[in-house]
Amino acid sequence: MDIAASVDALRARVDEAVVAAGRPAGSVRILAVTKMQPRDAVLTAIEAGIADVGENYVQEARGKYIGLPPVRTHFIGHVQTNKAKAIATLFDTVQTIDRLEAGLALAKAARDLGKVLHTLVQVNISPQERFGIAPADAPALADELRAAGLVVDGVMAIGPQGGDIEAAFACARTTFAAVGGETLSLGMSSDWEAAIRHGSTMVRLGTAIFGSRPARERVIA
Repeated sequence: MDIAASVDALRARVDEAVVAAGRPAGSVRILAVTKMQPRDAVLTAIEAGIADVGENYVQEARGKYIGLPPVRTHFIGHVQTNKAKAIATLFDTVQTIDRLEAGLALAKAARDLGKVLHTLVQVNISPQERFGIAPADAPALADELRAAGLVVDGVMAIGPQGGDIEAAFACARTTFAAVGGETLSLGMSSDWEAAIRHGSTMVRLGTAIFGSRPARERVIA
């Protein structure tokens, strides 16, 4: 797959959707989900203009993200408190904080590293999703995370598989307004256009950039 051509085509499609939603071109960032992709593919995407990359697993990031060109790295997997130091070391932003315990562990790790760690509150808007805080509880969690020393940039959510995606995304947008910040990370390969209509400022895309994922070998998070 020609990754550079895929990035260019995707950027054009995203900007077209953004303009159709009444916003300026370039106002929605593309996060390249590098799960199960080789480091060479990640480097190629960055060379093609990708400025944000995201991983679900700490172990995969160790093999890919150390020594990358200037780029923002995002953790997009479930936060295990015993991995807090490794996550804070490897990533610039953690998108998936859904409970105070995880946030406090990351805040301590960031303090120990002397690092400013950016975060998003993960909100559950899907009946199929195991993780994420209830939308009504997200503003209070954001306040507690900020008091702990974390920078809370906004909200992340995973759309439902089937059902009323418009209502789910509207809920995410309302929650984002209540939490505050500049980033609404909403939209993946199957639903990013709807997400943009509902105000997403970052879409998380993998196969659209890299093609199908290779068969998974066992990975320890």
